Amino acid sequence: MQYHFNDIEAKWQKYWAENQTFKASNSSDKPKYYVLDMFPYPSGAGLHVGHPLGYIASDIYARYKRHKGFNVLHPQGYDSFGLPAEQYAIQTGQHPAITTETNIKTYRRQLDQIGFSFDWSREVRTSSPEYYKWTQWIFIQLFESYYCFNDNKAKDIKELIYVFKLNGNCPKESGLNVACDDNIEIFSADDWNGFSSEKQQEILLQYRLTYLAETEVNWCPALGTVLANDEIINGVSERGGHLVMRKKMTQWSMRISAYAERLLQGLDTIDWTDSLKESQRNWIGKSVGASVTFNVIPSVSSSAVETSHQIEVFTTRPDTIFGVSFMTLAPEHELVSQITTPEQKAEVEAYILATSKRSERDRMADVKTISGAFTGAYAEHPFSKEPIPIWIGDYVLAGYGTGAVMSVPCGDQRDYDFAKHFDIEILNIFEGADISQEAFTSKDNVKIANSDFLNGMNYKKASKRAIFELEQLGQGEGKTNYRLRDAVFSRQRYWGEPFPVYYVNGMPQMIDKQHLPITLPEVEKYLPTETGEPPLGRADIWAWDTTTNTVVSNDKINNTTIHPLELNTMPGWAGSSWYFFRYMEEKANRGEDFASKDALNYWENVDLYIGGSEHATGHLLYSRFWVKFLKDREFVGVDEPFKKLINQGMILGTSAFVYREDGTNTYLSKGLINDKKVAPIHVKVQYVNASDELDIEGLKNDGEFGEDFKDAEFILEDGVYKVGREVEKMSKSKYNVVNPDNICEQYGADSLRLYEMFLGPLEQAKPWNTAGITGVHGFLKKLWKLYVGENGVTVNDAEPTKDNLKTLHKTIKKVEEDIENFSFNTSVSTFMIAVNELTQQKCTSKEVLQPLLVLLSPYAPHITEELYSQLGNEGSIATVAFPKFDASHLVESSKNYPISFNGKMRFTLELPMDMSKDDIEKTVMAHEKTIAQLDGRTPKKVIIVPGKIVNIVG
Repeated sequence: MQYHFNDIEAKWQKYWAENQTFKASNSSDKPKYYVLDMFPYPSGAGLHVGHPLGYIASDIYARYKRHKGFNVLHPQGYDSFGLPAEQYAIQTGQHPAITTETNIKTYRRQLDQIGFSFDWSREVRTSSPEYYKWTQWIFIQLFESYYCFNDNKAKDIKELIYVFKLNGNCPKESGLNVACDDNIEIFSADDWNGFSSEKQQEILLQYRLTYLAETEVNWCPALGTVLANDEIINGVSERGGHLVMRKKMTQWSMRISAYAERLLQGLDTIDWTDSLKESQRNWIGKSVGASVTFNVIPSVSSSAVETSHQIEVFTTRPDTIFGVSFMTLAPEHELVSQITTPEQKAEVEAYILATSKRSERDRMADVKTISGAFTGAYAEHPFSKEPIPIWIGDYVLAGYGTGAVMSVPCGDQRDYDFAKHFDIEILNIFEGADISQEAFTSKDNVKIANSDFLNGMNYKKASKRAIFELEQLGQGEGKTNYRLRDAVFSRQRYWGEPFPVYYVNGMPQMIDKQHLPITLPEVEKYLPTETGEPPLGRADIWAWDTTTNTVVSNDKINNTTIHPLELNTMPGWAGSSWYFFRYMEEKANRGEDFASKDALNYWENVDLYIGGSEHATGHLLYSRFWVKFLKDREFVGVDEPFKKLINQGMILGTSAFVYREDGTNTYLSKGLINDKKVAPIHVKVQYVNASDELDIEGLKNDGEFGEDFKDAEFILEDGVYKVGREVEKMSKSKYNVVNPDNICEQYGADSLRLYEMFLGPLEQAKPWNTAGITGVHGFLKKLWKLYVGENGVTVNDAEPTKDNLKTLHKTIKKVEEDIENFSFNTSVSTFMIAVNELTQQKCTSKEVLQPLLVLLSPYAPHITEELYSQLGNEGSIATVAFPKFDASHLVESSKNYPISFNGKMRFTLELPMDMSKDDIEKTVMAHEKTIAQLDGRTPKKVIIVPGKIVNIVG
């Protein structure tokens, strides 16, 4: 019987689907285990062989846990809102829903053919109205909440309104310690009760956990939308490489900053890698220091600064306050336009425009470029009363801290470089420090000098005293600051969750839960309108009727009972911030809640989460924020979404290049380049064989870009064209993508699964080499022959030998250890060793070979299902108990001793392991081979190391 892997795999995939083999139960006596992958965005290109790496790893673990007796939830779905489908809609006019549905079908087919044990009965799609109804609902809960620092949790906004009615918002009278906007207006209870409804709503927006505000955003004109920082690379959009500018827009934002300290503390409670935790710690960016207020000096000659202004800065080094020789504001700081003098206006405005074309990440990373502009204004030093020039510089960010810094060039290298560049005075306030070449940045073992009442103090004492004196002046206080900023939550796109919001007199109103979901309207085009509104501005039926509670035509808007709806949509991370809870609920019970209390209490949170590290400061941070909020409002019972998180590495592609000689249409084979100037050009790897030889005719006839090479001349070496090779990220744009469909067809899904694990440690990047898969495919053929001969199954009830059992149990021990440690690559090697040994032992014992199938089942589920069935078993191998390790089979009862004479081994002798040294010596010396070797001589000594060696000397 041959190993017909295509037939076998199709057979068992059909069996699993028909029998719902991997369907989880919400009421089981077994212990629960929840394994989850970061769900994919269904792109038009489908999967390449790099995508399944994490899925295979999680599937091995899910299958292993089933074997270990757990009720395993291992679901899958689609993060199906996204910019690519919208861009395709803009280009073709095809509705993104149609594109997405087509892409999902491709993904589902590809995922099924690899043999994943997903519970598809719980599938979610973020673009499904049944799903995003609850995303909209969570948004409403955030809107109806505020954050109380006294109780360290989110609370119902009604409680805040009650306090306002009784005591106003003055912290002393109301006892309030809450998250809110800066520069809050203080009001009494009488004031609040006398405010109009609109005024009260405006005030509440300053406290809500999701709110409308004018903020600096990353605006991409080409894409017509706002981008998050993690969607920008080197100053351009990740999608399409388009220019990104900083721009002020009224946007919905999430007050994630209120959770900064809890997000930090929570990292100590979860099993994540240190590098991932450190990424989040750095992103949150906790700093302890002081808030300092500088007064802008009014100028009688300048109308720009004839009224007094204040600049608040945050510093971690209040001890250096006497070293301030200038101030730097972010170019976007709201005071810049108010304090810039007429003489400096043109220079300042030109600088602001230039800065707007750089992303925040670009500005933060660029430490070499020094640029800035003087505003013409001065601030007064709080102690010395000396005037301090106010500059703007792009190394200061509007969204971090206050958007202003007190610049101390003697103690900060960026300030030092800025001062040197613009010839600004550098004051030295460090006793004995040399600042002639660079700033002195150490806090340790230095005393403060030239600083009035701080002279002679160390860092800690000086900081404490400086804060005290600032508080006495009413110009500062001790403060903890966080780099984490509130998250912009609006996108100017069509293909995203609509906000459940309509506007009355410009104030946002929430639509009641019973009328959700608010579904996307039809639009003629998917571009922003000619007047700059988002694509939903093109909808004809996009107004809310408060009497019928339905979406109606825009021409019915009367601003009394019918009002305009929100035109923005939610960002991509909205749906992915809670989807793991939706999986917990069976589809039949999903109507009334995002998940029932019973389901939430049973599954709690994700036990194992596998996905890419690129989501460290995006999805993974936002998910933690939403879960903590939902816990605060008692919608869920857990504080963290993911107990254990593993980042899989990347499978890299081996790109192929042809080399075009500059100024010609001639392509030189790699070995002929020498000193010639050439341009390397990617070509599809499908036209390159294992010897790096190019199929020139195939390339010229390629349907996608064959025309580019149709008239090209290829200069050969030794009759062939040799391409260049380079290991790069596997990407469609680099033409180095390997399609798993082809691998499964040629070698089988089990070969693909084993090979991806065999490539190397899960967390590391590793290059793909299709030629290497033949090794694991050969192993599976050898495995098949161990069970099946030409005339059928050869396994029988023969008693296993000692060696058979030894091989089995050392394999059980090693595989279990490897799976528990996620060292899947070494397990594959262990399987190969075991099959080789059992083949050499001519093992046919079912007592050994059936447990071996269970061990291998998580890695190669199709062939093990088939062989398990061939052995006469009913049902699936998927839930068969994992074999138990018996250490007694690894205990050696005898030892094959090497017998050496003067250090040279002459023969071996098997002796019992428990034999004493004296008995070993007697037995060896009496052996005929020993007698022959000594030839009548008496040895000087006999060295015996029990369990290891015997050496006869002399």
